[in-house]
Amino acid sequence: MKPLVPIPQRRRVLLGVAFFILFVALWSAATFGGWVSPTFLADPLKMVRAGITLIAEHGFAGDIGMTVWRVLGGFVIAAVIAVPLGVAMGAYKPVEAFFEPFVSFARYLPASAFIPLLILWAGIGEAQKLAVIFIGSFFQLVLMIAVSVGNTRRDLVEAAYTLGAGDAGVVRRVLLPSAAPEIAEILRLVLGWAWTYVIVAELIGASSGIGHMITDSQALLATDQIIFGIIVIGLIGLVSDLLFKRLNQWLFPWASLK
Repeated sequence: MKPLVPIPQRRRVLLGVAFFILFVALWSAATFGGWVSPTFLADPLKMVRAGITLIAEHGFAGDIGMTVWRVLGGFVIAAVIAVPLGVAMGAYKPVEAFFEPFVSFARYLPASAFIPLLILWAGIGEAQKLAVIFIGSFFQLVLMIAVSVGNTRRDLVEAAYTLGAGDAGVVRRVLLPSAAPEIAEILRLVLGWAWTYVIVAELIGASSGIGHMITDSQALLATDQIIFGIIVIGLIGLVSDLLFKRLNQWLFPWASLK
């Protein structure tokens, strides 16, 4: 191994799969070997059986669909507003000076702390859960996108002005194409954070969703169901992350040449 030296894609996949195999092997050894009580950690087979029962008899597939809808809904709303605002902050210093103090302040506020207020303002319906995801994603997106746009190479901007481009042309033809691959990566990363916010939102005042199932399972000490719910979240996140990454590579093939 050498620092920063890439490896073939096949080897990368094999190493990634190997970690999951090792993880399941250690989990199996700890549970089947009696090192951990089933009350605290269910074994893999019991977890799989519990998952099949949840999907076949308790409508867990509907809970998964509801959680995915909430994540995408809150995240898309946040992205639609955050991307243009972040671009404006990165491109125009007066806009940055106006918004950055509040955005920097707000991004340190935990989204979960707003849940009591959001329940008072919006009730316990879908609006409250979407608002939690929005708050958790929006301010992070704005600041990260502004930094990405603001880091555009100055020589490219000066060259555009030299060739006769106006202010709007510089933003459209220099700043956006330069920052677009990094903005796409920022969206991919923050989408992962949105999953943590939706589970927090569903732990309180929800009648459906993966978080709701986990809360009910906690009351029953059903660690097999809890683990299955956590693994489902991880699998959905992994698939969405890989799809997002492939989409970014297709949209911005020049980014891999940097």
